[in-house]
Amino acid sequence: MASAISANKAELLAIANAVASEKMIDKAIVIEAMEEAIQKSARNRYGAENDIRAKLDPLTGDLTLWRVVEVVEVVEDYFKQVDLKQAEKLQAGAKIGDFIVDPLPPVDLGRIDAQSAKQVIFQKVRDAERERQYEEFKDRQGEVITGVIKSVEFGHVIVNLGRAEGVIRRDQQIPREAARVGERVRALITKVERNNRGPQIFLSRAHPEFMKKLFAQEVPEIYDGIIEIKAAARDPGSRAKIGVISRDSSIDPVGACVGMKGSRVQAVVQELQGEKIDIIPWSEDTATFVVNALQPATVARVVLDEEDGRIEVVVPDDQLSLAIGRRGQNVRLASQLTGHQIDIMTEEEASEKRSKEFAERSKMFEEELDVDETLSQLLVAEGFAELEEVAYVDLAELASIEGFDEELAEELQSRALEALERQEEGHRQVRRELGVEDALADIPHLTEAMLVTLGKAGIKTLDDLADLATDELIAKKREAPRRRNNADGPPQRRPQRETDKGGVLGEYGLSEEQGNEIIMAARAHWFEDEDAAAPTEEAAHADSTQ
Repeated sequence: MASAISANKAELLAIANAVASEKMIDKAIVIEAMEEAIQKSARNRYGAENDIRAKLDPLTGDLTLWRVVEVVEVVEDYFKQVDLKQAEKLQAGAKIGDFIVDPLPPVDLGRIDAQSAKQVIFQKVRDAERERQYEEFKDRQGEVITGVIKSVEFGHVIVNLGRAEGVIRRDQQIPREAARVGERVRALITKVERNNRGPQIFLSRAHPEFMKKLFAQEVPEIYDGIIEIKAAARDPGSRAKIGVISRDSSIDPVGACVGMKGSRVQAVVQELQGEKIDIIPWSEDTATFVVNALQPATVARVVLDEEDGRIEVVVPDDQLSLAIGRRGQNVRLASQLTGHQIDIMTEEEASEKRSKEFAERSKMFEEELDVDETLSQLLVAEGFAELEEVAYVDLAELASIEGFDEELAEELQSRALEALERQEEGHRQVRRELGVEDALADIPHLTEAMLVTLGKAGIKTLDDLADLATDELIAKKREAPRRRNNADGPPQRRPQRETDKGGVLGEYGLSEEQGNEIIMAARAHWFEDEDAAAPTEEAAHADSTQ
């Protein structure tokens, strides 16, 4: 490149064409880099104070060199200014304030200038090449790309993608998969970022989307949009589940994905290093989809808790180990696939749980409503679980229960309301003992029971509550799924993580909208204080100006 500066014009163009072709960048960028390099070298020769410009004709290779000077009455900067008399020699009709061109003779650049010019050109070309690489890959996130393994550094696999390099980080690789330099590898582009050393292209072979893309390559019906993969979950290198649906009733989505004698699914399995894949028919009905997702286990009953996003699945005793899977794998993948927390229990455990709940609710109604055991059990059998349900249910619905009449229903509702008032008064007393301000009781959606919970958490003033974010107040606690360490061991729960604690009032099932209203009501006094302070500040300012 050093010869480029002193070369004749034909050689300059030849070099520009060669560099542009080799680096796959626009020739104009190379020409611009050469002009910038020549300008820098010329300033070294004529003086850095000069505003020197260079122009290289991309068609003929002719090089023009000049400096720009301003026409002034009195010259103060001899490098960038000329007087009117001198300006007229350079350009006829020049006026004060004009910027004119002062042609310069070509310079014979020495070795040091040529080396400096070479560095400028190289830097410009490198920057252009990095930008070209970024532009090429920035919109390709979610694509599957094939490359050659270049090296393995600290467990991370560097992949040559042709005109750029990507990296498969250790946590995005399939466990126990050997990466050998020179081998071809397929991976999903998950993220492309700008970087001073070029674009950072992050690849993954462990992402569920990678498996979905592989199926799209093997199953024409998925590529054509006839079959859709609605959900996918993976335990990379071990097992995976996908939920599929067909938009054409004549095509079986599971059969199409499996292929003749399993040829299609086996092609994906081989690419994923033997990962077992369960292909499951997707259903809009959550209970049906959960039953399908837990295959190959047989499910006896499904109980949905939509408010908490949890699902209780009851299985026969001999199906428990199969439903949970080795180290909880089957139920974990089913939870990821369905997007719901799944608790698995045997029919015996479910029966014990129902019996316990029935006894607890019956005892509560018996004590709070001051009724006999038979009546309290009848209420529970009819589906009543809380005092609020008895107190605020339609009177006709309560009276319609076999053995009840309108008079008994009115009496039960009256006692339920009295019991709720007693509970509220008890909570109010505890709340005041905790030192929670009465002002918090005026905030919408907050009950006395909630105020007691806030007080126990150290939130006792409006400012304490106002400082919370909505998530910190209402986020529901995320509990770990039941699992087994092995096929024969008892069901266990993993230790609760810090991130699973939830909000202070997470147990009360408040909506995000209600949480926002509570926080904004607690912060209202901040704005009132600001409004009250504003006239005082204005009056003080007026006094100071008089």
